[in-house]
Amino acid sequence: MDKGQNTGGLMSSAGLVRYFDSEDSNAILIDPKTVIATGVMIGVLIQLLTLVS
Repeated sequence: MDKGQNTGGLMSSAGLVRYFDSEDSNAILIDPKTVIATGVMIGVLIQLLTLVS
């Protein structure tokens, strides 16, 4: 295959990878453990509310 020929494989997603890899200094940073703990707590709350009603 010619080096100058674009097959459209990984090159088509290169812009997305570059976009998601960049970090913005204004972005909100949340620890992944906090997200998991919040999800578990909401799940437990829903289960408790289901038992009460």
